[in-house]
Amino acid sequence: MTVIRRPALSRRTVLRGLGTAMALPFLEAMAPSARAMDVTARPKRLQVFYSPNGMTMPEFMPKGMGTDFTLSPTLSPLAPHRDSVAIVTGLGHPQAAAMGDASAGHGRSCPAFLTGTHVKQTEGPDIRAGVSMDQVYAAHLGDATALSSLELGIDQASLLGSCDINYSCAYTNGISWLTPSVPLPVTANPRDVFERLFGDGDAVDAAARAAQARRQRSILDFVMEDTARLSGQLGMADRRKLDEYLDATRAIEKRIQRSAASPAAQATMAQPAGIPADFAEHVKLMIDLQVLAMQADITRVGSFMIGRELSNRTYPEIGVPDSHHMLSHHGHNPDKMAQLAKINRYHMEFFAYLLQRLKDTKDGEGSLHDRTLVIRGSAFGDSNDHDYMDLPVVVAGGLIQGGRHVAVEKGTTMSNLLLAGLHLLDVPAKSFGDSTRPLPELLHA
Repeated sequence: MTVIRRPALSRRTVLRGLGTAMALPFLEAMAPSARAMDVTARPKRLQVFYSPNGMTMPEFMPKGMGTDFTLSPTLSPLAPHRDSVAIVTGLGHPQAAAMGDASAGHGRSCPAFLTGTHVKQTEGPDIRAGVSMDQVYAAHLGDATALSSLELGIDQASLLGSCDINYSCAYTNGISWLTPSVPLPVTANPRDVFERLFGDGDAVDAAARAAQARRQRSILDFVMEDTARLSGQLGMADRRKLDEYLDATRAIEKRIQRSAASPAAQATMAQPAGIPADFAEHVKLMIDLQVLAMQADITRVGSFMIGRELSNRTYPEIGVPDSHHMLSHHGHNPDKMAQLAKINRYHMEFFAYLLQRLKDTKDGEGSLHDRTLVIRGSAFGDSNDHDYMDLPVVVAGGLIQGGRHVAVEKGTTMSNLLLAGLHLLDVPAKSFGDSTRPLPELLHA
């Protein structure tokens, strides 16, 4: 019997069309051997999910310790993922302390969240923080992917003036820092993200010409010929995976097109085309874009801000008509605390959605969840007191042992967890931020 052997498909193979370059998910044809399909051979990924304005801590704290714990009301959306999440309490950021600076909290705590550094108090261009943990991992990966990282959010950035007392808006617009003086802005328009993921960087003029055409036509129309050619080289299982990936891409594209065509988007001149009027749809669309970028290995590092720090968004859809930031300074008023807890739980529902999407998305013979470290947190615990020394942190994904409530000594620096996370991602860092050691509770069961 004659065995026909196909040459291994390059991991960097793309589907090309006018101004378009679609990366591919991991296919069996890309594996030089059966062992390459093993879970340990797949790339590791990092996702950070950030929620602003702190937490109603009594509603967040789980009951019990270790594996014998009960999810709290705020954490209840994580019930389907209980076995794959670790609730870590007691962590703080000592570098968010004033240390002689102005009494503002958000302007120091938000940038400290992923950098573990004390930022420079300034409203001018001379901002200074530190390299964030996600960017340390991105630098470690080098040019392994088309995009080193993807920073997404829901709110447009504030660009001018002071967003917190004596602190530049750059400190509260995002959580990722490429260098100590270069913060990475989030992208809030899903159309912009889609164009970034699938525009052909090697054909700038062609990409510009194709961008307008893609508003009326599907991106898949541009790569149809290349898709047909590639399908002929694939086995049945790979063709099925490719079809699933293309279906997911098209579904997201349709949602973006519907958003751009909605009456609400057309009536609001300040709202960029492509941003859904509905908050929940916007959040899910951005999460889906992050997952799609991971599935296609366009990037392995992502961060998502469900709200900019100091966000004044209201949530009438869940019965909260008052400003988020105003409610975070509740003065221990039970009614305001109850409303803030509703927002906290609502945000946790979207974190659960991210985890489910990672579990549902194939990666080799497993899922994206298997090899992804997911960190969810806020810059404050008790928002009324700007308490940066008792943070609400959840760690998830297949790289950790879940199903635990890990209570560390209160005041332990969050940098210890970030350093341990880097070690789980195979980054041989000796220290990070103000770390004292890798958090042993994260590294070992």
